[in-house]
Amino acid sequence: MKLSVPAYQLKRQAKRLSREENIPLHAALDRTAAKEGFGSWSLLASRHDELPAAARLLSSLQPGDLLLVGARPGQGKTLFSLELAIEAMKIGRRSAFFSLEYTQKDILGRFHALGVEPAEFDSRFEFDGSDAIDAGYMITMLEAAPRGTLVVVDYLQLLDQNRQSPDLVDQIRELRSFARNKGLIFVFISQIDRSYDPANKPFPNLGDVRLPNPLDLSLFDRACFLNDGAVQFPA
Repeated sequence: MKLSVPAYQLKRQAKRLSREENIPLHAALDRTAAKEGFGSWSLLASRHDELPAAARLLSSLQPGDLLLVGARPGQGKTLFSLELAIEAMKIGRRSAFFSLEYTQKDILGRFHALGVEPAEFDSRFEFDGSDAIDAGYMITMLEAAPRGTLVVVDYLQLLDQNRQSPDLVDQIRELRSFARNKGLIFVFISQIDRSYDPANKPFPNLGDVRLPNPLDLSLFDRACFLNDGAVQFPA
């Protein structure tokens, strides 16, 4: 049975339905599947879906990797990064979320938007919203983190907003070295320049990353970009 739109767009519709009608995500997914002629989302997924994008991307990351997640505002880069953290916790790893923009309440709300109960991962998830966040601060807080821990940094362009912090490029080099020594995975949420126009190309790329301060983007091992409910992670 052919779907009216690709499965990833149906997922996006279900998430919107879940928020608008305040129903669990699994119920919204089943309702969306019913409109496509399937008895449940699991039946639809078994025929038309593959592993979630976050799970596929996580499986390609190695301890020590630095990943950049870029998108324009409202395209779900924070939500997708949290999905990566959740996928890591599902397989027994720990996750940490450092944010210079959101509060713990905001992030716990994102868990609910994904249909996940935060208490399920309470012992594996740590949130830090300190104004002191920079490379040195995170290294201190993560010194005892076990190998394989996935660390989300929200967001890249805010890391050197404090004049007492080192230059952004020096911080990323320091975190890259730390990640490799400790076997951690760092996910950096990144802004995309306003000049990016989706009418000209479906996804932004490294050339569209907003860089108010100099940064060597080759320091990142992988990058993925989001637009209009879809995810692209180039080789």
